[in-house]
Amino acid sequence: MFEHAKWIAREDSNEIKPAPLFRKTFALKKDVKNAVLRICGLGLACCYINGKNVCDEVLTTPISKYDSRLYYNTYDVTSLLSSDVNTIGCILGNGWYFVTYFRWDYYKPAWLHHPKLLLELNITYADGTEEKINSDTSWKTADSAVLYNETRRGEIFEARRYEKEWNLPQYDDSEWTNAFICRSPGGILQERDFPPIRVTKRLKAKRINQNVYDIGENISGWARIRAKGTRGTEITLRYSEILHEDGSIAPERLNTILGAETHTDKYIMSGDGWEEWAPSFAYHGFRFVEVTGAPKEFELVGEMLHTDVAVIGEFSCSDDMLNQIHRAARQSTLTNLHGIFTDCPQREQNGWTGDMLISAEQTLMNYDMTALYRKILLDIKDTQRPSGQICCIAPTGGWGYNWGSGPAWDSLYIYLPYYIYYYTGDMSVLEQMWDSMELYMRFMESMSEDNTVCFGLGDWCAPEGAELCPTVITDTAYFYMDNKIMARCAKLLHQNGTRYAQRADEIKSTFRRKFIEDDFYLGNNTTAISCAIYQDLYTEEEKPLAAKHLSEILAQKGYDIDCGILGMKYLFSALSEYGFADTIYKMCVNPEYPSYAYWMNNGMTTLCENWDMKESCNHHMYSEIELWFYKHIAGIHISEGADAVTIQPCFLEGLTWAKAKHRGIEVFWDETEIKIKSNLCGKLIIGNHELLFDAGECSFRRDFSE
Repeated sequence: MFEHAKWIAREDSNEIKPAPLFRKTFALKKDVKNAVLRICGLGLACCYINGKNVCDEVLTTPISKYDSRLYYNTYDVTSLLSSDVNTIGCILGNGWYFVTYFRWDYYKPAWLHHPKLLLELNITYADGTEEKINSDTSWKTADSAVLYNETRRGEIFEARRYEKEWNLPQYDDSEWTNAFICRSPGGILQERDFPPIRVTKRLKAKRINQNVYDIGENISGWARIRAKGTRGTEITLRYSEILHEDGSIAPERLNTILGAETHTDKYIMSGDGWEEWAPSFAYHGFRFVEVTGAPKEFELVGEMLHTDVAVIGEFSCSDDMLNQIHRAARQSTLTNLHGIFTDCPQREQNGWTGDMLISAEQTLMNYDMTALYRKILLDIKDTQRPSGQICCIAPTGGWGYNWGSGPAWDSLYIYLPYYIYYYTGDMSVLEQMWDSMELYMRFMESMSEDNTVCFGLGDWCAPEGAELCPTVITDTAYFYMDNKIMARCAKLLHQNGTRYAQRADEIKSTFRRKFIEDDFYLGNNTTAISCAIYQDLYTEEEKPLAAKHLSEILAQKGYDIDCGILGMKYLFSALSEYGFADTIYKMCVNPEYPSYAYWMNNGMTTLCENWDMKESCNHHMYSEIELWFYKHIAGIHISEGADAVTIQPCFLEGLTWAKAKHRGIEVFWDETEIKIKSNLCGKLIIGNHELLFDAGECSFRRDFSE
């Protein structure tokens, strides 16, 4: 691929310039059988043939560590070609490839350079002959009407400079200059094989005061405006997740990392009748839009965009609060999928490994994530140093090796390939990542002392005043489980995993000697106890006792949440597996701070970073509750390798029914019966009763166990 195509650019500059336009006109020689376009436009690209977009995607070039790996897109464009003269037109945005802001070292990676284009159009004629149109110096280039764009900041569009026919054959490009050949970013070219980013939802805005619009939900995306006004009118859009008490937007509470100017778009009107516009190269996390300078005739809708992963799971129940939390968790998940799995869409937009580890299981229950997760794991692999160390964010411009990483974050690299196999039966990702997983385990060993590890972040974002779990406990627990998972994966791959199994035994023995033998309840710390249960550091006889004590602690605290993201990952299973799902239920619907219901009662439509809602209002790192909905309320327990299923619902006082779907499995229960529809064989467990069922549909009365 791209055998004769060249990397081309408009201008060799280290400053943010207007987005460059490129065009190439060519004539067809014969009848066309098919035509395939391959394009890598950095940082982002919109491509047209004869004025028509080649795809229904947005933000089309995926972010990556560009000097390691580059993704190109492939499109069948046969239907867009005319029988005679044709024009390819491209406009390039800066994307994540060329940035100027100083945080996270994105302003100084080795790949940093001006926008550039690599393109190949492969035409196959009806007689079997072929012709290729390649990017080279014969292409013409000019500045576009996009005066400024940075993905994390915003976009300025000068409609008075926009020429509607720039991407059509009849356009006169005689005043345009020729493109020049520029250096490659250095990465290996790889075809995108995961879902693209698309606009998936449109939300009509409601004007709530003189210049602030509310789209009703917190989303990732942009405002699309439609206006009719005077030439030169400047319409400024400022985005925010929340409002001040006086009804004005409050972007300063969320955008301090990138500066107050973050998430601002501007459209300068041409004055040519009704005009419609949305950004092409920036996206925002927002619910509210402050509009200044708009003419009297003005409309606004919010467009939500994210990686368009297929939905494979559904859940609902009789408690509307749980349904609200479910919708918010899914919204937080989707609005953080943009070719990577970001922490938040409005502030950092970084692919934090720890956040992804917490969310991994629920995403695999809700969405078809395998292809995107493969890409994400390759992003992490591209950060791996010869020592085996990986970065806490991926991709990275160089920041994140010596702050933010550590076992509680890095373990995504071990867990995720196994989770993919566990929930889907697909071992290809595990096979692909195995060597680098082993390399990482050697790095973790180098950081250990006396079978314990303690480096990096611990129980992040616990409520203010909560007693934090010692990081050595959560780190060493991951050290143990990483070895245990590696031993299991080695067996699956027909490798020798004896050393991992032995190390797991040694680490567990040390953990118990240092932390459990003299302090069985680990200082009554919620995260520590739930960690030891969840990570298999108590014995099977001890786990029910620890779970009971944990439930009592939460009851004494009035069912207030007192742990951070690690504890909230462990709690749901640590309690529910041992008969205390009712404690989790009371904790989740507790209307007082800190709780999920507290967020919902205060107008949140996504999950927050902090329980007090003072920072980001769209983080997915507390989304383990989603797995609880499927696994414990509905009762769908997937077997390793996704070859069987156990249905074991938790019938909670206050819930009269629940239903869920996951791939080919459907469960419904109410106060009298349980209905199961499954493409897998399995068993139903209620109390001490077990019943086997075959693939198909079956129904059971609940009273058989009473």
